[in-house]
Amino acid sequence: MIIREILKLIKNYYPDLGPDYRGCDGVKIGSVDKICTGVATALVPTVDVIRDAYSAGCNLLIVHEPLNYASLDQPGWNRDFSCSVYEQKVKMIRDFDMTIVRDHDHMHSHKPDSIFTGVMRYMGLEPYYDPDDESVPMGFIFNIPEITVRDFAEKTVKKLHMNGMRYVGRDDAVIRKIAFVFHLFPPEKPEPDTDGMLRDYGDLVIRAMEHGVDAIIPGELIEWTTLSYIVDAMEEGKNLALFNPGHFNWEELGMRFSADYIGNLLKDRVQVTYIPRRDHWKYV
Repeated sequence: MIIREILKLIKNYYPDLGPDYRGCDGVKIGSVDKICTGVATALVPTVDVIRDAYSAGCNLLIVHEPLNYASLDQPGWNRDFSCSVYEQKVKMIRDFDMTIVRDHDHMHSHKPDSIFTGVMRYMGLEPYYDPDDESVPMGFIFNIPEITVRDFAEKTVKKLHMNGMRYVGRDDAVIRKIAFVFHLFPPEKPEPDTDGMLRDYGDLVIRAMEHGVDAIIPGELIEWTTLSYIVDAMEEGKNLALFNPGHFNWEELGMRFSADYIGNLLKDRVQVTYIPRRDHWKYV
């Protein structure tokens, strides 16, 4: 199959984001008018991931995160300074004759969200997902069998193949209702709601935890909003917790799921390989 044909099949799998879409998805480097020798999916196009994809015989690499260290990830290097690290990576990609495509917004627009379907499935949480519980906007609620904070932390580290993980909560606290939540960023410009109150996303998560959510797993994290609330709750003896695997570790399994559905779309006409990203965090 030609790479262009493969990308069309994948695009048709997702909701149409419209003719005015100007997001980060699309071809970042390489040609789409060549025979595909194999498709690799990976969360981040690190140097080692690109090497592993090439070793697996793949000349199409589909990734979720940026190639050039910027959110919008426009093709090429669009800064007013040079970057030897990026230049060396691009040279390697061209030597491998590889095409790299970013698939971020489309994955998250799919119903259900493609990234978090993979995360919940391969963490073993899918049977406990409650799609009718919308107490956390842009979140996913799970009613799991009772487990201690420490045991859940240890299981998460094993499931996500991490070197370790930060978490807040009493080790022996029992949790039952957990939530995947969106990134806990500070708002750029807090604006009053219709009732005149200032709110940001962290407030919505706190409200959900006041009404029954025991533990959360955010993508990104700042420490002076929801985390500070959970620390106070813990020090008051409440059974609340936060697990912080980190953005990339947390979403990693979504690209394993991506390999599953892309393989189904291609019906074995082209090899599809999931390339796991190694956890780069070290702890002392």
